[in-house]
Amino acid sequence: MPARLAWNGYGKAAVRLVKVGRAGSRHDLSDLTVDVQLQGEFAATHASGDNSAVLPTDTMKNTVYALGKTTAVDPPESFGLALGRHFLEACPAASRAVVRLEAHRWDRLALGEKPHDHAFRRGTPELRIAEVSAERGQESVSAGIEELALLKTTGSGFEGFLRDQYTTLRETGDRIFATEVSARWRYARHSADWTDAWTSTRDALVETFAGAHSRSVQETLYAMGAAALAACPDIAEIRLVLPNQHHLLADLSPFGLPNDNEVFVATREPYGKIEGVVIRE
Repeated sequence: MPARLAWNGYGKAAVRLVKVGRAGSRHDLSDLTVDVQLQGEFAATHASGDNSAVLPTDTMKNTVYALGKTTAVDPPESFGLALGRHFLEACPAASRAVVRLEAHRWDRLALGEKPHDHAFRRGTPELRIAEVSAERGQESVSAGIEELALLKTTGSGFEGFLRDQYTTLRETGDRIFATEVSARWRYARHSADWTDAWTSTRDALVETFAGAHSRSVQETLYAMGAAALAACPDIAEIRLVLPNQHHLLADLSPFGLPNDNEVFVATREPYGKIEGVVIRE
């Protein structure tokens, strides 16, 4: 049966890089997970085992560490651009290099009210994401957040929804709203300050979730996306995924106890999954 290779890509995943910036007695810590993928004219290695155009994935791993030494790794967007440009130069058969970086959070400890020079504690599971796509003559940068856990105990409801013969959900004007935000946004141009752009976008998402009354997860998603675009002029579009992590009222009636929105059962599965992309008009 005739066959052809329709698409291919290869690379090194989950390269763990920790860098300590030593400026005198004060140290800064960066903790990254880096994925590298090359796409291009690599059909020969698939079809006949000719590896002459293939840059080894072990070389990619070594490059992450070498450039981590000679290049700033913070902000991750800049480091991703440096890696992408390097791989296009090092591998002539590659037409595109995609570099994805996850920044793991560490918070500086304090002694009394004084920040410690070189001691840290692991922060929340929230991840700062940067992704660079480098082609010959063209680059694009996107960023995002994963595992941003948010919850508010009121200021949310769900009423007036469509019903059919299988609908059992009760309407409510007051419920817990819990989610774990996944956000990706694409920059229309390179930002003058990647960290400031990321922080402004994150703050807009969090503040909108907290401050806006929610009549549905969909309404909140759109409001969060619109706020992010307003907060960061460099963003062209943002994609949001908001799983609805349900908190169900515990039935205390067998014990003769009332439950006025106080005691809940937190559930992980099944859950509502609300997604949307918000763009500039």
